[in-house]
Amino acid sequence: MSTAPTTTQNPTTDSPSRGLLGTTLTYVVLAALTAVFLGPLLFILMNSFKGRFFISDSPFSLPGGETWAGIENYLNGVSVTNFFAAAGWSFFITIGSVAVIVFFCAMTAYYITRVKTWWTNVLYLLFVFSMVVPFQMVMFPTVKIADILNLDNPLGMIVLYLGFGAGLSVFVFSGFVKSIPIEIEEASMIDGCGPLQNYFRIVMPMLKPVMITVAILNAMWVWNDYLLPYLVIGLATPFKTIPVVVQQLVGSHGSNDLGALMAMLVLAIIPIVAFYLASQKYIIEGVVAGAVKG
Repeated sequence: MSTAPTTTQNPTTDSPSRGLLGTTLTYVVLAALTAVFLGPLLFILMNSFKGRFFISDSPFSLPGGETWAGIENYLNGVSVTNFFAAAGWSFFITIGSVAVIVFFCAMTAYYITRVKTWWTNVLYLLFVFSMVVPFQMVMFPTVKIADILNLDNPLGMIVLYLGFGAGLSVFVFSGFVKSIPIEIEEASMIDGCGPLQNYFRIVMPMLKPVMITVAILNAMWVWNDYLLPYLVIGLATPFKTIPVVVQQLVGSHGSNDLGALMAMLVLAIIPIVAFYLASQKYIIEGVVAGAVKG
């Protein structure tokens, strides 16, 4: 009994060309996304070295010749906005807010994850619900309460940022704590560790990746936030942050000195970009680790 010949196809014959095409498309998409995200930054940097009268006429041309202003825009912007004082308050509020958010939210997430009662479940749901409430819904009550409690100062801003940043931070910490085997803590308790020793000596070192992730996310948020400092601190105090003084420059001098505005935007971007580049590898590690059993 004869059988009809069968033809077989080698799936590997076209794989090199298909792999090359997929790699090429990937690089093209990544290059396009890079241009989209870096384009505004390069635009601001380029115009920060132009004379203020040439930015509106030729915003996309490179600075050079008569359009070149050097560091004049930076000097004018610093003098008009008192930029370095605002940078000092931005650093103080950002570092203080991130420190208290990481410290208190980590302990809160550990407690409500390990202690299973009806009210810890309700507390966890309240933290999660706070993430979906728009700031615009609570900004006027927040400003009124901040005024009553005298929180319209840098220390008060740290307290407010702790309240607004607790939802996401507790959610991320809780997901990571759930991935830590309970047997590790039970073994430490058998060895004589109390609850505080168990947390600070055993659990807290294991939270380092997600702590760094939460710190990065909150640092970028607090540093770039404009609305909350503007509403709470206002313009009549010496505690203005960088976004507030830059926006003030737009309102009072923006039509006359766009070069100074561009220069101040560059100075405002540099610290947070440097911080992000130095610690970006921890973001994915912490987010992925926090997603385990989350």
